[in-house]
Amino acid sequence: MKLTVLEDNYTYIDMYYLGEPAVSYFIEDEGERILFDTGYSDAFISNAVNMNIDLDDIDKIVLSHGHIDHTGGLPFLSDRKNRYKLIAHPDTFEHREFEDGMDIGSPLNRVETEKLFDLSVSKDPIRISKHLTYLGEIKTRCDFEPRYSIGRIRGNEPDYIYDDSAMVYESDKGLFIITGCSHSGICNIIEQAKEVCHENRVYGVIGGFHLFEDNERLDKTIDYFKDNEIELLYPCHCVSLLAKIKMGKKLDIKEVGVGLEINI
Repeated sequence: MKLTVLEDNYTYIDMYYLGEPAVSYFIEDEGERILFDTGYSDAFISNAVNMNIDLDDIDKIVLSHGHIDHTGGLPFLSDRKNRYKLIAHPDTFEHREFEDGMDIGSPLNRVETEKLFDLSVSKDPIRISKHLTYLGEIKTRCDFEPRYSIGRIRGNEPDYIYDDSAMVYESDKGLFIITGCSHSGICNIIEQAKEVCHENRVYGVIGGFHLFEDNERLDKTIDYFKDNEIELLYPCHCVSLLAKIKMGKKLDIKEVGVGLEINI
């Protein structure tokens, strides 16, 4: 598998790509070409062009969840020659907003999405390629990672972001987790990947872990990573500098920026 970071909060010096507080990864596995999330704008398309990545050749798009920093780029793919196959949780295209009324959901609703893409929604895991699996709706298994609401969905319902999911790559060295924001808990996600793949070895993780504060959740997440002897850790997007510094004192974490390539 080869994973290329098309969009992230950060860029590398002397690599002149566009960054934004968002996520988009281009993934290649056994001839399959997969786009995981589409960032906040069309910046991922500009970056792909500059990296000589042809987005017309994508086989599938997988969405981690419905927040706009992961779905905002969808409309910019609608006028390309492909009618892409798009995989997501059923809640991904529901209207959602912060408590102050700010719209934070996908720019396309489900009806609009079905007109533009070959949409497949599922709460269950889906095999994406020979070695990649979409994990579906994540169960809560770790007591230090309870779900909590962020804003509202479908009007006045508290939004527990049940659509938050991830992908897992099965390598000879163990599982490699690819996540967006981990609203459902990065350790919960890893535990689900273990169950789906019948594999307890975890080789690596990339994505947002949604960790910002120096608290018990961060401490127990660090302990979990240590206990699982995870070799490759790429915290990015929604992980604060404070959290990265604390992780770095006990773990070997990697820097992430637009243009990063990971080969597994």
